[in-house]
Amino acid sequence: MTMTKRIALSSDHAAIELRQAIAKHITELGYEAVDIGPTTPESTHYPKHGQAAAELVASGDCDLGIILCGTGQGIMMAANKVKGIRCGVCSDSFSARMIRQHNDANMLSIGARVVGEGLALDIVDAYLSAEFEGGRHATRVDMIEAE
Repeated sequence: MTMTKRIALSSDHAAIELRQAIAKHITELGYEAVDIGPTTPESTHYPKHGQAAAELVASGDCDLGIILCGTGQGIMMAANKVKGIRCGVCSDSFSARMIRQHNDANMLSIGARVVGEGLALDIVDAYLSAEFEGGRHATRVDMIEAE
């Protein structure tokens, strides 16, 4: 029996609607969406949301993570502070595929004020369908992970 991959999702207030659309989309694809919020539009701080999702991935509770803020940059920076996280911000499908194939990224960040819903779902599809290629890329990922 194959276990369903669990995907951690979080955002700040700027990306709630897009995060919820992504959660629905990945659920329809057969993934388990672990949406940790927020759920209300009051201003909130993206670092705590990036860190919370990253901790779910780093602990192994979730297999991958998708996080969002206005640009995707700040929340990505917060996630990357968690040991074992490799998160890239992507505004196109090619980059989303490459961060999985070449960097073994375990988290994806998207800017809700940068891309629309249709492109965001394409980015998510590219990210989730790609697999790490290993080989020479594994050496480079090891270098990223070295202290």
